[in-house]
Amino acid sequence: MSLHDQSLPELARNISHGASRNIQLDRRDFLKILGGGLLVCLAPASAWVQESGRAFGGHELPKDVSAWLHIAAVGKVTVFTGKVEVGQNIRTSLAQQVAEELRVPFDSITMVMGDTDLTPWDMGTFGSRTTLTMGPQLRTMAAAARETLVQMAAERWQVNAATLTAANGKVIDSKQSRSFTYGELTHGEKLIKTVSGEEHLTPATEWKIAGTAVAKVDGRDFVTGAHKYPSDMILPEMQFGAVLRPDGFNAKLASLDTSAAEKLNGVRVVRDGDFVGVVAPDAYTAQHALTSIQANWNVPTQPSHEGLYEYLKSNPETADENGVQHVAGSVKEAMASVDIKLEHQYTVAYIAHAPLEPRAAVATWADGRLTVWTGTQRPFGVRDELMEAFKLNPAQVRVIQPDMGSGYGGKHTGEAAIEAARLAKSAGKPVKVIWTRQEEFTWAYFRPAGLIEIKAGVRRDGTLVAWEHHNYNSGPAAIATPYDVANQVIQYHPAKSPLRQGSYRGLAATANHFARESHMDTLAHSAGLDPLAFRLKNLTDTRLRAVLQAAADKFGWGRSKSTPDRGFGMACGTDKGGYVATCAEVHIDAATRKVTIHRIVEAWESGAIVNPDGLRNQVMGGIVQAIGGALFEQILFANGRILNAHFAQYRLPRFSDTPQIEVVLLDRKDLPSAGAGETGIVGLAPAVANAIFAATGTRLRNMPMAPAHDRQHESGTQFQS
Repeated sequence: MSLHDQSLPELARNISHGASRNIQLDRRDFLKILGGGLLVCLAPASAWVQESGRAFGGHELPKDVSAWLHIAAVGKVTVFTGKVEVGQNIRTSLAQQVAEELRVPFDSITMVMGDTDLTPWDMGTFGSRTTLTMGPQLRTMAAAARETLVQMAAERWQVNAATLTAANGKVIDSKQSRSFTYGELTHGEKLIKTVSGEEHLTPATEWKIAGTAVAKVDGRDFVTGAHKYPSDMILPEMQFGAVLRPDGFNAKLASLDTSAAEKLNGVRVVRDGDFVGVVAPDAYTAQHALTSIQANWNVPTQPSHEGLYEYLKSNPETADENGVQHVAGSVKEAMASVDIKLEHQYTVAYIAHAPLEPRAAVATWADGRLTVWTGTQRPFGVRDELMEAFKLNPAQVRVIQPDMGSGYGGKHTGEAAIEAARLAKSAGKPVKVIWTRQEEFTWAYFRPAGLIEIKAGVRRDGTLVAWEHHNYNSGPAAIATPYDVANQVIQYHPAKSPLRQGSYRGLAATANHFARESHMDTLAHSAGLDPLAFRLKNLTDTRLRAVLQAAADKFGWGRSKSTPDRGFGMACGTDKGGYVATCAEVHIDAATRKVTIHRIVEAWESGAIVNPDGLRNQVMGGIVQAIGGALFEQILFANGRILNAHFAQYRLPRFSDTPQIEVVLLDRKDLPSAGAGETGIVGLAPAVANAIFAATGTRLRNMPMAPAHDRQHESGTQFQS
């Protein structure tokens, strides 16, 4: 089958998903195949361009609609974005927003995502920013295209454009009972129009496609296994690669003997400085060859998880304490006059991303040009890494991201891509590299560990007067308190981390919410106030109050009192434009002290909801993932080695750990849509900790609250007083 024989959806899917064909189309050829269409340029002087035209890192975003969408002669619409699908369902929600503004059926939209040859430059998919930034970007382009199409029809009919409407992929003149399809307007045209960049965007109150529960695009393929992930990629003559790893962090290679591997049939040993890898006809032979290599390493003595938090506090990243700092009023003076003073430490451990699909990449070289299919949240960032590693220019490198098996912030970097490219260059054939689970646990980066110190003071009536919050290493995300307090000191202290660390879903927002909401709960009990009443007393943020009240109402807060075997707790917070409140019910076995999370109610608000089912899934997924970090996930390490680098040793949430989950969505159609990928994870840990305290009187200030590395095969969770 030739490229011209393929349907538009099939062609776009093959290119964006990295099908087994080695497709090497540039954008110009791609648009030729799509057929005649619409090209619209934005006026450079528009306010929209001034605000949105310059992206991060000095990259100029395209000002023409054709860079973002293409309307074919047959009426099909192709949308281009550098954002990627990693399970959060933006392929669906972004398509909904384009369909809404362009006035076309949803199923006429095909998304091309994360292909550095076909899509505009993008910083990456992270920080819950896709809905916040890419949504308006694509909506504006779609609105510009719609208005241009209406004007084209008006000129052909010689009528006032204001008398025409756009709907269902057509421009309609209802007075004359006539219409043009978009394809009839664009067919064979080489049209360039200038628009203002200040197009009218459809208010959320008028949405017909956006705001509805459209089913996940290609959802059946994911359920049935038909979808091809990066690790499923197969190219003609493809070889399999494996890489020799050091025996520990910061290790130095003392000696190397590759003779046994070199004798294996079909095996090529590749050495490039400190890089050592093998290429073989199949994955089994590649791993066998790798284990045949004799290597000796010198691993220096390094810190361990024992004494970690003291290490982080005493090893600042810089001597001048240049972390994020906020000061208001005088905490020292306020603390001298309060009735209740509380000061405590909270800790969070390093945890792994543990994605279903470890890092994987397929690389091929042709005519001095490198193409890599890989699972990454930053295709353009990986392209930059490849350019630097091989001294190439942008035109010589293409990165394609097939929808991958989750990332959780853990796949920003391109290690597997560089490894596959190195091996493919030496082998002269396409090479696939898939990290083992142990490699993923060991050589990927971790969510930062952290020590948080909080002291606060309240009056006898429960008024919060003073708040001091210090975060060592974990990070500044959501470090600011949403509560009303006149006297504050809030500071983040970067530390020298003994492990490689980086982004993780919710990142430091989880740690800072855990510490803050646990401390607020302690203050409430010390003042003799109900935790809900105490929070509402010290909170004027109307959006946060709304989710707090919604969660409490749905949960039935206050209808039942905690007992030694059943406790109730709550927490709330905000980050990245999302507002969340979580109520938890835990059951505790009196004999074994095992904790079971029985029920979770979480209320969520992030502006106008684009896809309620997608949002509900995001919130529920965050809750389930949060169980692990709250209760038992923890990386154990010593002297440069990870001690629990397998699923058999690293406890993750299981079906048996999943509580009854109820999600309350507050749809604020009067507010812009914000992302929901991260903040939904932050409320679980403090709500559960507060519920445990309500039942037992034991306050747990460490995450995980019940380390389970010595109880891997038990269900339920134990905690120690």
